[in-house]
Amino acid sequence: MPPKGYTKRKPLTVVSDDSPTPPVVSLAEQFSYNHLPRPFKNPEYTKNTNRRTKNLKALLAQERERERVEREQRRQQREERMDVDGVAKDFLLDGDMPTYSSIEAPPSVLPQRRYCDITGLEGPYTDPATGLRYHDKSVYDVIRGLSATAAKDYLAARGVNPIVR
Repeated sequence: MPPKGYTKRKPLTVVSDDSPTPPVVSLAEQFSYNHLPRPFKNPEYTKNTNRRTKNLKALLAQERERERVEREQRRQQREERMDVDGVAKDFLLDGDMPTYSSIEAPPSVLPQRRYCDITGLEGPYTDPATGLRYHDKSVYDVIRGLSATAAKDYLAARGVNPIVR
């Protein structure tokens, strides 16, 4: 959709009423791509105004409901295959399909990553006096200037039992 006030302009030509020569097209019009077709644009395209976005909570609820319906259908299919006396005719165990919310993974074999207690960046160094992790020398200077109670608060925020020597 063109912007407001947009009108197609006629080619800019230099017209002289006195001469019998044809009008001359300007250099800008000669190099313009406006007159070429645009095959990547669909002229019949209309934006769907009824489409709305869903938040994560709604998406997870919708997936849980879909999983519940699928489990119920599988249960009904198993019951239909059962005989009257409760013995299965052709009992097939179909494993539950993994979904986004049901995938379980073993713990990682990689070491846990360490982050700076002050900046949140990767913290490869640890202050021996306070036990705080830090990113570089400038953060270490900040840690050296902290009081013991502030250091304890940072350690408590990380979930470590604060022991300051």
